[in-house]
Amino acid sequence: MTYDRLYAAFLIYFNRDQDYFECHEVLEELWLKRDKDPLYKGLLQVAVGLYHFRNGNITGGRKMMESAVRRLKPYPQNTLGIDLAKLLREAEAYAAALASYDDSPFPYYDLKIEIKDPYLTELVEQMSPELAPNVPQRRSPQRGAKHELRMQGKLK
Repeated sequence: MTYDRLYAAFLIYFNRDQDYFECHEVLEELWLKRDKDPLYKGLLQVAVGLYHFRNGNITGGRKMMESAVRRLKPYPQNTLGIDLAKLLREAEAYAAALASYDDSPFPYYDLKIEIKDPYLTELVEQMSPELAPNVPQRRSPQRGAKHELRMQGKLK
């Protein structure tokens, strides 16, 4: 299977950097390119949910995780070269924990998307050195790494 470089960039920002703001920026571009495909929207919302919770927005984190779960449920366990079933279980657990956060607070923790397709693993490994981490990570919209890649002709 052939994977879009924006999708690989999303996985790099998600797994390597835990840069959920940049995940949103990259995957939103692909989501729009793919006619607002709900699968990409669900993946995007997992990242946004983590971004909100890490920044102290419990309600925003919960809403995004719950929406992500609803969007991702219809898809097969292994979709887009990842273990979607594992991500879905973890997003469900996160959403449930956030729903009862007032009674049972817990510390923020990151998630990891498990890549199952060796071709996708290879693309991610190939692209990873091309994508420098955003240090410090961005907290609001601005031209970032994906813009630089596009300007260098590495993203379409």
